[in-house]
Amino acid sequence: MSKRLKDDSSDDDVADLDAGVESAEDEEGSIEGSEEEEIIEDSDEGSEDDEEMAANSDELDDTDVSRIVSGETAFQDDPSSDEEWDDPNKNTVGHIPMEYYDDYDHIGYNLKGEKIMKPVGAKKDGMDEFLAKNDDPNYWRTVYDAVNQRDVVLSRDEYDVINALMKSKFPDAYDPYEPFAEYDWEDSIHPVINRPPKKANFVPSKWEAQKVRKIVHAIRKGWIQFKEKKAEPPVPQLWADDHLVTDAQLRNSRLLFPAPKMKPPTHSESYHPPPEYLLTEEEKQAWENMDPSDRPTNYIPEQFDSLRKVPSYARFFRDRFERCLDLFLSPRATGKPKLNIDPESLIPKLPSPDELRPFPSTQSMIYEGHTGKVRSISVDPSGQYLASGAEDETVRIWEVETGRCIKQWSLGGTVFSVAWNPDPSRCVVAAAVGDTLFMLHAETLTDEENTAIDDTLFNSAIVPEVRAVVRLQTVTDAERASGIRWKISHDKTIKQISWHAKGDYLTAVCPDATAKAALVIHQLSTRKSQSPFRNLKGKVQFAQFHPTKPFLFVATQMYIKVYNLAKLRLEKKLVPGVKWISSFDIHPQGDNVIMGSYDKRVCWFDMDLSTKPYRVLRYHQLAVRKTVFHKHYPLFASCSDDLTIKVFHGMVYSDLLKNPLIVPLKVLRGPGAVDGLGVLDCQFHPIQPWLFASAADKTIRLYT
Repeated sequence: MSKRLKDDSSDDDVADLDAGVESAEDEEGSIEGSEEEEIIEDSDEGSEDDEEMAANSDELDDTDVSRIVSGETAFQDDPSSDEEWDDPNKNTVGHIPMEYYDDYDHIGYNLKGEKIMKPVGAKKDGMDEFLAKNDDPNYWRTVYDAVNQRDVVLSRDEYDVINALMKSKFPDAYDPYEPFAEYDWEDSIHPVINRPPKKANFVPSKWEAQKVRKIVHAIRKGWIQFKEKKAEPPVPQLWADDHLVTDAQLRNSRLLFPAPKMKPPTHSESYHPPPEYLLTEEEKQAWENMDPSDRPTNYIPEQFDSLRKVPSYARFFRDRFERCLDLFLSPRATGKPKLNIDPESLIPKLPSPDELRPFPSTQSMIYEGHTGKVRSISVDPSGQYLASGAEDETVRIWEVETGRCIKQWSLGGTVFSVAWNPDPSRCVVAAAVGDTLFMLHAETLTDEENTAIDDTLFNSAIVPEVRAVVRLQTVTDAERASGIRWKISHDKTIKQISWHAKGDYLTAVCPDATAKAALVIHQLSTRKSQSPFRNLKGKVQFAQFHPTKPFLFVATQMYIKVYNLAKLRLEKKLVPGVKWISSFDIHPQGDNVIMGSYDKRVCWFDMDLSTKPYRVLRYHQLAVRKTVFHKHYPLFASCSDDLTIKVFHGMVYSDLLKNPLIVPLKVLRGPGAVDGLGVLDCQFHPIQPWLFASAADKTIRLYT
């Protein structure tokens, strides 16, 4: 770039450059120069373009700009073109140093060979440069043409070309992505490539043949399958004639109706009808007085001597129009066939309850004696005795066949849960009274067996080992004489207890305790107590051991978690989708779980199938208190505060492909409600198909 552009980019003259740009905008882009300079008229965007040109002016070099202005650029067109010689006064000396003409009065020669004289005042000193810099608004985009020795004001197009070249880009006039123009010479004699075709173009490729053989082999082996195109169903032709519609089209489409046909003409429509079809004057008058819709015919029979005397029919167009309406409005196809489904066929076919006997159906005995609500019951493994706990602070042992109370303990608090040890050789009853767990010796065996139990299990010389979560209380001599052997105190109230199938482990659930003390496992043989969980999420509501595997089922308010005690990990998490779980029971085979909730639902889980319920039963009107399986018969029952006990047939098959069969059998009505509570607990007899139920009316009932 010329020296003036370099000076213009200095920091000292930025204000002068801005003033020049503003004055250029005020003058609306009009620039007056010498005779050799051009008048540039900018548009509304001129000021913005000027600022951009000024900002990028420092990128140009003096020699490059001089060469571009003088026409010595690398992108110049062919010298033979006419565009190069548009200016007749252009200097044509070529690429020679201009210093050669310093001693002459001219600077070169034009196209005609005439001398081009040096312009007056071409050389400017420092003062002239300074004045032009301050007075000329276009000074910053003015360059000096050293070949022609004149000042040239760059236009917008020239600036874009210079800027593109300095950035190693194409000028705007050239499109590098212009589509290729194909040429086809129809009258050409010689081809573009006069080269004979290769022999390989006429010989089959061995590689392609090998590929084809592989594909054919894969198709024959069935490794490559082709999708068969499904045949589109034929479109029924609703308006086609009946004789053009085939039987197959009738079967694949809806049943079509033929177009309504006109009735054949009668004798009264003849031009010479018999006399009996002609109307009398009274009949004609009556026909005319009738409403058109009530007339038997829309014409009056007339008689003519010959057909030539028959006039034109006055209602011809009207009849044609009505005929077209009949064809248009007539049904062309039958509607959707109405489904005639027998409601009985929608009900699943279940076996009759009479075929599924035996099951409890009749109330046989009432055990009376408690003075408070009977909260929990448990049956002896032999089925001869029944233990019950009530709000009257007592635990009673009943003889099942006679209904006689043979033993009673007064424990000084509400008994929330009782559990009889499932081992027949141990006549031990566990009772949860407030925050204390009592171990009671029922003494239902012989004297020798009872003495052996005291010596082995409840030897006073061996002190049970307990952890910090529980505390061992001292048993007095009077309590020991009555049958109380141990008293283990917990942090909070014990709501539920459950024995292991072998009778050695016992779980105690304290929902209101901390996570560490919410569930405590007691071992009878080693006299140890432990808390298996340090951080158990949710309040524990119910816990029970798996009948055959080392699994522990723990129910919180919304989930049932299955823990593997051998591997110390969580195996499964059953999601019943209820708000509050009340109880659950495990099938004797261990693969199915029945669960009850306080929001009136009973859920059956098939753990081999899914963690979600296989069946959700909603037949109780109030909260479900207890669900229980029978140990030997395919029966399960649920009791609720709606004073009903529902008995079901629940058959679990050994075939994994066959789903469990659930059949409702009997609805047993319980006693009246007390304080909104109905049937609180139910238990099956371990041997017989009998059912025990305890209620809030202080009674225990036996259904056989």
